[in-house]
Amino acid sequence: MSRLEGLKANSSQFTLEGEPFRILGGSVHYFRVPRAYWEDRLLKMKACGLNTLTTYVPWNLHEPERGTFNFQDQLDLKAYVSLAAQLGLWVILRPGPYICAEWDLGGLPSWLLQDEEMQLRTTYPGFVNAVNLYFDKLISVIKPLMFEGGGPIIAVQVENEYGSFAKDDKYMPFIKNCLQSRGIKELLMTSDNWEGLRCGGVEGALKTINLQRLSFGAIQHLADIQPQKPLMVMEYWSGWFDVWGEHHHVFHAEDMLAVVSEILDRGVSINLYMFHGGTSFGFMNGAMDFGTYKSQVTSYDYDAPLSEAGDCTPKYHHLRNLFSQYHSEPLPGVPSSPERKAYSPAFIQQHLSLWDILQFSDKPHKSDKPVNMENLPVNNNNGQSYGYTLYETTITGGGALNSRNNIRDRAVVFVNRECVGCLDYKTHEVALPDGKGERTLSFLVENCGRVNYGKALDEQRKGIVGDIVLNNTPLRGFSISCFDMKPSFIKRLTNSGQWKTDFKSHCIPGFFQARLCVDGPPKDTFVSLRSWGKGIIFVNGQNLGRYWFIGPQHFLYLPAPWLRSGENEIIVFEEQRVHDKLLFAENPDYGKVIDVYKLPFCTLL
Repeated sequence: MSRLEGLKANSSQFTLEGEPFRILGGSVHYFRVPRAYWEDRLLKMKACGLNTLTTYVPWNLHEPERGTFNFQDQLDLKAYVSLAAQLGLWVILRPGPYICAEWDLGGLPSWLLQDEEMQLRTTYPGFVNAVNLYFDKLISVIKPLMFEGGGPIIAVQVENEYGSFAKDDKYMPFIKNCLQSRGIKELLMTSDNWEGLRCGGVEGALKTINLQRLSFGAIQHLADIQPQKPLMVMEYWSGWFDVWGEHHHVFHAEDMLAVVSEILDRGVSINLYMFHGGTSFGFMNGAMDFGTYKSQVTSYDYDAPLSEAGDCTPKYHHLRNLFSQYHSEPLPGVPSSPERKAYSPAFIQQHLSLWDILQFSDKPHKSDKPVNMENLPVNNNNGQSYGYTLYETTITGGGALNSRNNIRDRAVVFVNRECVGCLDYKTHEVALPDGKGERTLSFLVENCGRVNYGKALDEQRKGIVGDIVLNNTPLRGFSISCFDMKPSFIKRLTNSGQWKTDFKSHCIPGFFQARLCVDGPPKDTFVSLRSWGKGIIFVNGQNLGRYWFIGPQHFLYLPAPWLRSGENEIIVFEEQRVHDKLLFAENPDYGKVIDVYKLPFCTLL
């Protein structure tokens, strides 16, 4: 059924279906929440008094290889948007192609970087062609969900925070045309922070602002550059994300509520980013680099109103009381949260070292010089996107090994399978011991997450990206193995029949297997990794994400839908320090905290 008039921005107030309308929105990313919990999270959004769901769309998940699209199961965007409609929520879609989102490469597929001349987020032909093919598919999925066709999508965002990038003044008109030429007729918006507003918009799209505090006259600044238009905070940052090695960011409810109250008092529409953050499962976390590379943690709790596991926090209840004042009818009741359980410890029973499993990986690629992950001839020549890559060569002596800062992002170094040190952005040199005859020098390189924001997007190739020198002589003659640890690899590992029960030397780095027995219906839990070193965890083949002893995160969220009654297989890939068991907890500890409201904003970036 088609409708007459959707969301309009023709005066200082939005109208929807011809009536005044204020957007009370919240962000929940379908790709960060197990599908079985989509409804729970959106019902809690509705019960909080919000009327609009916003979500990004991650290109890198929907087109993992050129021309291969996935909009099924966990990535069923149509089902997610349709569910929002069933629950009485409008939708603002933010399809990118770049989304930031503290997501690897800001949601852009890594195979774009196979082109050494690639200029992301510009009208560079290679990028334009890829965007056009992707949008052909994406728009065919979302167009029936537009308001015009009876769906819930009332607005679509053009790109994301382009004013902070702004490398090509033809780019935003191109993205706008990508949408409109494929039949998108709903209201278009752009989204930028205070500084980005000057050059981030595009003619015919409503500008909105992203902020956490009302300093520098931010709202008035938006009103001045866009008079007689509705005002909207597209991203009101309800908390902040965390990076490895630093504290967990919190934003106290009272401080947040004061700002949200003032925004609403001024008649401004708002979207809470995030309403519920969820989890960057697997290898999908992003990173930041403003002179120093810092990778983001697995949890995307964000100190949001709904916690990582979907609990209603004090922040949620404060907001619910506030938003209830903007409704003439009582709000729906708040659904109870899924139960959680601290399961009994799961003891490590078997292991396989990294060296044992080389036989299960694909045939190594031989190259005289090192090849970066993205340009390896794997995954139907789309390269390696995520995980680890093993580079091996032979040496005949010891001395000073220098990376020349060509390791992306972290490498554990071995001589004849004995660990001799680590290389990363801060450590460029390792001393190799002397020895007789030929020895194998190995680099296990981890892509810790591609930068998702800033000017360095084009430089996000991973692995070994240039020469490594030993006593000033470049190393040559490499054998390169890809360990992207996809489900098919984990399945081969499980069924290999090669697992060992004796824990002797050379088991690290390696895979460690445990069994978790679940009596009755599964419940949510958190896996505690405090006694482990650095690695990742798979439960029944699902990659829960990374852990690292440097914190702040020491617990990984394990949702009940990924468990089953009876026996569950857990495989831990550990790089450096093994414990004899895995512990479980009902609640996570996100580590030492720091209040974002007391930090200068520039220190967050």
